[in-house]
Amino acid sequence: MKKKEHFTRAIEENEGLIYKVTLLYTENLQDREDLYQEIVFQLWKSYDSFKEFSKLSTWMYRVAMNTAIYNLKKNNRKIGTTTIDPIVERIADHRDNSEEEKLKLLNDQIQKLNLLEKGIILLYLEGKSHDEISVIIGITKSNVGTKISRIKKKLKSQLNSK
Repeated sequence: MKKKEHFTRAIEENEGLIYKVTLLYTENLQDREDLYQEIVFQLWKSYDSFKEFSKLSTWMYRVAMNTAIYNLKKNNRKIGTTTIDPIVERIADHRDNSEEEKLKLLNDQIQKLNLLEKGIILLYLEGKSHDEISVIIGITKSNVGTKISRIKKKLKSQLNSK
């Protein structure tokens, strides 16, 4: 299979992760579309450097998150984020109202976290292993465990103060 076809298939199979990153690090549709295009461009530019030391999706997450954070800094924008309501709504579609309210409350507290914490908790909530999060974020596995533990305590504290 040719490089272009393989890359296109990889993007199609992992499109959801790119959308999740754009949702987390943008405030409006135009910025989301621009960031999506930039992430795909960066993935294409660095596709030859993917050495399969990790899963393709893990590598794509890392490129996507680094691109999002770099673009925010490069453009000297106030780092704004959007809620992950669309993700929560999809999860809540099959739940009762009390579950939906709990997810909404959790989402509100996640939005109060800093950029790194939001990225880590997003990956954790998606079921990524500590190893995968370590590779994506670029910190040690033990540091991932420590940060997740601190984020959980922070969220629990925020929720208890409600």
